[in-house]
Amino acid sequence: MIKLTKEPINTEVILQNLEDKSTGGVVLFLGRVRDHANNKAVTKMDYDAYPKMAEGKLAEVEAETQKRWPVKKIIIVHRYGSLELGDVSVAVAVACAHRKDAFEACRFAIDTLKATVPIWKKEYFKEGSGWVDGVMPTMKQAGDKTTLQ
Repeated sequence: MIKLTKEPINTEVILQNLEDKSTGGVVLFLGRVRDHANNKAVTKMDYDAYPKMAEGKLAEVEAETQKRWPVKKIIIVHRYGSLELGDVSVAVAVACAHRKDAFEACRFAIDTLKATVPIWKKEYFKEGSGWVDGVMPTMKQAGDKTTLQ
């Protein structure tokens, strides 16, 4: 299950959806808005995304993770919009028969998400704001039509 949402991420619902008697290893990673970046105090953060494109890339991360590890269940949820300090911005949860596979699959999923999914974050500081380096979509020209990839 993948989801891009403006709503708060409910970890209890995620854990309930991972219930499976055949899984002995469940790993839940939560990314939260922290109060600092690059030696500056962060006051809040905005996340922006192209929803259709981001959901497509999230689905690719999900599929690749399932291809590489014996994943019974995987859930990837990412928020976008304005978030406050401490808010959960991303959740990746993986359930496998064994803990080693669950840890490795979860690590792969979050790392791949961060490297490939077009979701950008803007950090706000007391003295200004700035976009954090991240994934930029590429443009493809096809005849007289330009599309995002």
